[in-house]
Amino acid sequence: MNTTEPRRPYPDVSTVPSELSFEDSWDGEAVSELIRSKCDHGETPAFLFLGRKESLLLRNHLAESFGEEAVPTLYGTYYMGLDVITIDCESFIATGGRKVIRTLQDPMSRRPAWRDRETEALWQFRI
Repeated sequence: MNTTEPRRPYPDVSTVPSELSFEDSWDGEAVSELIRSKCDHGETPAFLFLGRKESLLLRNHLAESFGEEAVPTLYGTYYMGLDVITIDCESFIATGGRKVIRTLQDPMSRRPAWRDRETEALWQFRI
């Protein structure tokens, strides 16, 4: 018999505590510190979970920078590299998931070293 449990918002706000609390305005520096505190061994959180209050604060913060028409919703929005997800509760801020930090590679460093053919030919032993 298959039973399905009612779909609950992730994370479960009754068991996972909120990691930050904002009053009247969005604090980008506090969110940045939270993200840094979760970075370990080349991994960072992947998601920023927000309650309704914090979603509104973030939308207002982004609207001040980019204009009201640029931020109609937070669906598909990334903030400081994290995918923003609004969960169904009044007030909540947490980070979750994980992603691996990929270091940028310089394409020049992957090329073989340049060699002078004439000088190289003198040092090659050919059978």
